[in-house]
Amino acid sequence: MSAREALVEAAKSRILIFDGAFGTQIQDRKLTEADFAGDIGLNADQKGNNDILALTRPDVIEDITRAYLDAGSDVISTNTFSANRISQADYAAEDQVAAINIASGKIARALADEYAAKDKKPRFVAGAIGPTNKTLSLSPDVEDPGYREISFDELVAVYKEQAAALVQGGVDFILIETVFDTLNAKAGVMAVKQLETELGRDVPLMISMTLTDLSGRNLSGHTVEAFWYAVRHANPVTIGLNCSFGADQLRPHVQTLSRIADTLLMAYPNAGLPNELGEYDEMPETTASLVKQWADNGQVNILGGCCGSSPEHISAIADSVAGLPARAIPTPDTAMRLSGLEAFVVAN
Repeated sequence: MSAREALVEAAKSRILIFDGAFGTQIQDRKLTEADFAGDIGLNADQKGNNDILALTRPDVIEDITRAYLDAGSDVISTNTFSANRISQADYAAEDQVAAINIASGKIARALADEYAAKDKKPRFVAGAIGPTNKTLSLSPDVEDPGYREISFDELVAVYKEQAAALVQGGVDFILIETVFDTLNAKAGVMAVKQLETELGRDVPLMISMTLTDLSGRNLSGHTVEAFWYAVRHANPVTIGLNCSFGADQLRPHVQTLSRIADTLLMAYPNAGLPNELGEYDEMPETTASLVKQWADNGQVNILGGCCGSSPEHISAIADSVAGLPARAIPTPDTAMRLSGLEAFVVAN
């Protein structure tokens, strides 16, 4: 059974559990610059380069991942949100991209296999790919609306390098997450499709959009419906929403996506909104009670947490949805579904 088939099969009988945030968990450990830098010998300050810890402090990443598995995670992600050539340029670590992703993939793979061997329940690894700090849809120069810092083909190459290393590290899926620009996501999809051709096999995609305002649009202006119709051709094993706001504000948008998406739905919101100091105060029980409403309404297949979430949040979510039935995947009517900034459906 392939990873895609195994995930779909596991999600038929129950709501699966994703993991939570890495960034805030790393911050809580108060690591020094020496922890981040290790003995790699890079010429820039590495403090804050969370991804490079897979090379310099793999014990930290292993400890966090293990905590999420102990909390009940069925799907764990790699700590590689910014492990791409564009983001690593901020730390003069572009040449470490492949090594970071391979190492992070191996950490997650080994732990997933260890826990699966213990209780005979499958565990899955999602190779996380963030949006980078570039956008294809918008100009960073208000005086030149047509200017772009990077081309589509360049971003495809950046994503392909990362995805190939993650697959080499042993991940089951490529998770294109926190999508604020739909065109960036399309570059990620293109990269994985090119990789599939080279490998001669399926590399299943997970895709997760992030909303930038309460109206339900991402930064490039797409609604949830338009975003789904823009990426549906990629046949992702999951589609979903992450980051954005807390679960309370995300509720109507999860409901919308659940109604139209004919694949598994994975939602992992922030633990509420940050306070004045940028910290997250929402208690695990609060987050769990909010996402449980989605489960009660049959709207989700996989639940987890994003910024501010912890193993305690994931454990509370797992407890809250234990025994609840899984979301039934809808079968949409046959129609032409088009995507501008909003969705347009042409019935037959």
